[in-house]
Amino acid sequence: MRWQWQPRWARWSAVLWGVVYSGFGLTCVVSGTPLFHHGGDPGPPSLGWAAVAVGVAAALSCGAVLRYGLLPALRRLLWLLCVLAGIAAFSLLMDVITLMFGQGVDSGTAAANHALAAVGTLLLAATARSEHRPADGARVQEPSAASGPVQLAAWAGTAAFLPYAGMKLIWASGGTFAGISGAEMRAVSRRNGASGIWLTLDSWGLDATMLLAALGVFLLWGLVRPWGQVFPRWTLPLRGRRVPRWLPLAPALLGAATLAPYGVFGIGYSALATAGVVTMRQGDFHSSGDALLVAWIGMVAFAGYGLALTAAAHSYGIRTRGLPVAS
Repeated sequence: MRWQWQPRWARWSAVLWGVVYSGFGLTCVVSGTPLFHHGGDPGPPSLGWAAVAVGVAAALSCGAVLRYGLLPALRRLLWLLCVLAGIAAFSLLMDVITLMFGQGVDSGTAAANHALAAVGTLLLAATARSEHRPADGARVQEPSAASGPVQLAAWAGTAAFLPYAGMKLIWASGGTFAGISGAEMRAVSRRNGASGIWLTLDSWGLDATMLLAALGVFLLWGLVRPWGQVFPRWTLPLRGRRVPRWLPLAPALLGAATLAPYGVFGIGYSALATAGVVTMRQGDFHSSGDALLVAWIGMVAFAGYGLALTAAAHSYGIRTRGLPVAS
């Protein structure tokens, strides 16, 4: 029985996660606490039953894997649960960014749900892949660059951020774009409860989202270039050492899972608004046309970068995976 020799920590951890997550969902249902939010608006507390169902199914299926091994039907079920947990974890990146700049999340319960679901996504994926192990005598590949198409995708993802960065730079420098000035944008930020850190950066002419975009581009190129696998010379105490795979892959997968679908669906909605099928909400802008222009710039940036990050993370995972030693 081959499965007995595989790592069991992921399976036991996934069982425990299923119990905790189902209990978390049940607690929210019983207490009437909304578990899911959309745009700051709470959903019905009854949606917590979805978390209960996913948690119970995860605990039972992972328990079955421990008892019977990773049967094909169980593997398929685990991947399905992994996708559902990933959907529940959506917006975790937004929560992290919000907390990084000292702002409060819309709902602590929803943020906890995002974090728990993200942990479950990783554990379920690890369990579904727990019988995949390197061959005997495996080694890690030498640092290498991604293939040409993946690097081309990285260039496209970087270029997708340029209009977004330009728009933010105009506002940060006090200029006017899409009918709204930098001063008006700062007033909107204050009205929406922006933190002191956010407002301080803005007063220095630095937009926080631009800084995050720069870090994101740095991560993207680290995934496709050899220096992302071995710490470069300028990292003094770490130079020459291997970069742990999880260090770039964890934020990359989190970013890709959030930005790619958000941007793609956002482009679809913007296209419908452009065609007049739906109406773009005006929001803080002076017209729906101005809001639509900004939406196009933002969604193209998020989709382009998110898809490039997906390709880069996949390539990085393959290039840093153990391979049989050549004889």
